[in-house]
Amino acid sequence: MKKTLLLPLFLLLINFFALAQKTDLSKLPNSFYSGKQGKMHIQGVAVDHANGFVYLSFTNKLLKMDFSGKLLGSVTGFVGHLGDLDFDAETGRIYGSLEYKNDAIGKGINKHLGVTDRVEVGFYVAVFDTKRINKIDMDAEKEDLLRTVYIKEAVVDYLAKVKVGEKEVEHRFACSGIDGVAIAPSVDNPKDRKKYLYVAYGVYGDTTRNDNDNQVILQYDLTNLDKLAAPLSQEKLHQSGPSKPTQKYFVYTGNSRYGIQNLAYDAHSGHFFAAVYRGSKSQFPNYDLFVIDGKTKSKSGFAIVNNKKVKVKTLSLLNAGPKDEKSGINGWRFKWGATGLCPLGDGYFYISHNGKSKDGQQEATIYKYKWLGSEQEAFVMVK
Repeated sequence: MKKTLLLPLFLLLINFFALAQKTDLSKLPNSFYSGKQGKMHIQGVAVDHANGFVYLSFTNKLLKMDFSGKLLGSVTGFVGHLGDLDFDAETGRIYGSLEYKNDAIGKGINKHLGVTDRVEVGFYVAVFDTKRINKIDMDAEKEDLLRTVYIKEAVVDYLAKVKVGEKEVEHRFACSGIDGVAIAPSVDNPKDRKKYLYVAYGVYGDTTRNDNDNQVILQYDLTNLDKLAAPLSQEKLHQSGPSKPTQKYFVYTGNSRYGIQNLAYDAHSGHFFAAVYRGSKSQFPNYDLFVIDGKTKSKSGFAIVNNKKVKVKTLSLLNAGPKDEKSGINGWRFKWGATGLCPLGDGYFYISHNGKSKDGQQEATIYKYKWLGSEQEAFVMVK
């Protein structure tokens, strides 16, 4: 057989097996319960279709469950903020955001965990080998199941000081750290077969600033991140990671409270779903949910730094759903998603409803939703 025919045949076989192994979404439960999880609330949800596992991050621990809600394993011992998650089915790895910082959020977490001397700042992508998570309360540092990658770009922006008006303030682009993560193909080069990890900034919602009305998203080559990953040491934070992202994107959404909490790439639509805690600047619609158009290449635009406009690469919001005519921003009002938003395929998602039990412990019920994206509704719950 000619070599020119081998690649198309190989790709055809891959597509065949992918279709053959496609998950029957009707067999996934319409909901399941996390159980009571102490003082820290849920941050993210990821699903391993092939093996029937679901992963939940609860700020200072990672849970591995089956779809009945049975706890199969967990990773504990974090003294930082474990946030949004995504799962790579090809490697069996979970990727999550992990923050160590000394702002109000960091101090609040430290107080809950009894940590009194945290002064070091470090933002990481946590990389879990899910095959090794086979017991409850496995130690994040002592057991060989976790590597971390230092996200220097976010740390540099977090530590920077800039001018807003006549005042000098901390945090370039109002960066409060990182949170939302999503594995996805290249936005700008559809022929690029590499996988990338998109990492979203947390963004302070300070209404007196004029430089915090964009979401900021870093793009990294996933293979390169894996090569640079190093063991976690929480007493002495390492700095093993890429010097720069492959791309740095800005998305004009208006003000939000702590930026993109959950970022999810939906392969079915080819778009990114971004759930936030709604902002409070009166000139914006302050939506809870935005969809970033993953089929439109980035454009040249501007962001404000030190009272000046600087050129940046911008991504577009999907032109769908409600649109605020004054700001030109599209989005939806949808209460849930900021604590867990996971695409399942064919327009279905698992979305976290977080809450507290009667005895004050954090808990969550994960519900199946169908994406509508209409003028009236973002999602409808599957019953």
